[in-house]
Amino acid sequence: MQQIERPSSPIRDVAAEPAPADDREAAPGGLELVRQFINTAELELGDDEFTDLAALQRWLRARGLIGSRDRLDEGDLERAVAVREALRQLCEDRGAGGAIDEHAIRALNALPACAQMRVRFDAGGAPRLEPVGTGLDGAFAGLFAIIEHAAAAGTWARLKICADHGCRWAYYDNSKNRSRNWCNMAVCGNRSKAREYRRRQRNPETPQSAATAT
Repeated sequence: MQQIERPSSPIRDVAAEPAPADDREAAPGGLELVRQFINTAELELGDDEFTDLAALQRWLRARGLIGSRDRLDEGDLERAVAVREALRQLCEDRGAGGAIDEHAIRALNALPACAQMRVRFDAGGAPRLEPVGTGLDGAFAGLFAIIEHAAAAGTWARLKICADHGCRWAYYDNSKNRSRNWCNMAVCGNRSKAREYRRRQRNPETPQSAATAT
């Protein structure tokens, strides 16, 4: 019987494995892989690592999300971009405290029927979700299993999108009270504050003459 090479599992203990100390944007454990996936498009510069199907395949293979014998199919590039942007939208809406975009939810919920998972017990007896399939569906299953594990560990909610709408970079909020709004305060934070200041100057809520008259 022919053996099918499965991708190595990227699922790690996101609760126990800290983020790199020298990277304030990085997420702990396997959740960092989800952050990297979202950030394959640097929207502010118009750069996208997924330039074509071969580039997507190299990216997934380098991170163990697909095996060396896996090949992607026509339409997989569009599917990968759609899932990436749905995850970005979900994290952005959740961080803003509003309703999650229904199109993003539908895009993500349409996948698990193909991106199947199973429970596997590790050497210590702990259960883990792992992908069953191969190719892009197996890669999606690996990413979703990481997200499910991170949600249980309480770290998924800390994966946020920069509040600067020109940036929208994914970062991990490692502040004690989960109050970070920007991936980089010195750049995006100051730029957003300057933009808001200019907006208030152009459209003051209360004219200065009225304010001094009261």
